[in-house]
Amino acid sequence: MPGSEAHISVFDHGLLYGDGVFEGIRFYRGRAFRLQAHLQRLMDSAAAIRLTVPYTQDELTQAVADLIEAFAEPDGYLRLIVTRGAGPLGLDPDSCTQPTVIIIADRLSMIDAKQRQQGAHVIIASTRRLPADGLDGRIKSLNYLNNILARIEANQAGADEAILLNQNGYVAEGSADNIFVVRDGHLLTPRPVDGALQGITRGVVMELAAEREIAVTACALTAYDLYTADECFLTGTGAELIPVRDVDGRPLKHCPGPVFSRLSRAFSELIAMESQPR
Repeated sequence: MPGSEAHISVFDHGLLYGDGVFEGIRFYRGRAFRLQAHLQRLMDSAAAIRLTVPYTQDELTQAVADLIEAFAEPDGYLRLIVTRGAGPLGLDPDSCTQPTVIIIADRLSMIDAKQRQQGAHVIIASTRRLPADGLDGRIKSLNYLNNILARIEANQAGADEAILLNQNGYVAEGSADNIFVVRDGHLLTPRPVDGALQGITRGVVMELAAEREIAVTACALTAYDLYTADECFLTGTGAELIPVRDVDGRPLKHCPGPVFSRLSRAFSELIAMESQPR
């Protein structure tokens, strides 16, 4: 149905308390990219907050295919949301008896073509990533206020993105993307234990790097590693791959760099291959 006709209850706990999980999914040429990986992560996030998804992965796969077919364009973005559902006021999740499932199709561009070519200007936010014993970063929940506070800092600084550190000062991720740095041809990225989402695009980039014999390691990184990197770039379903020009006003050696350029081409080739008609 058109977005103007869609509605949910004002008593839905997804709205009232951010009680729910979601996935952002790209589709190209009418085919969802890495859909099963997204659906498995959705199920894992739901299991972590004891939320029952009222559809199987096969049923969600079909619903996604139906929505893509109904969308006006071959390329786009899906937001798949599962909330605790409507219930009385109060935090108790057991008061909600039927989860709400929503799938939205739309367009999404996180950065324009000129900015993507020139590279993103990023800052390190003062807002810290919540620790795993508060909210594990691997849970893709509807509560994004931590990320939004970092994004507010980026907006106020005139930056394209903000990078969050965890409570120990290690790099976690951007407000809406994972981060990679390159040093001496070696690709480095924060560990999930440090607050990084196990991003689908992050995983694809790591696969592509390994296939091309580019050494890749998930490890602890600090602001120093960003400031002194040969290259830096962001990845995500919404972001795809975006090179970073400078961090906190410190220009990087290369933007876009040779490793980024190689992986960006490989990513585009993979999308083209996986979106071929069956």
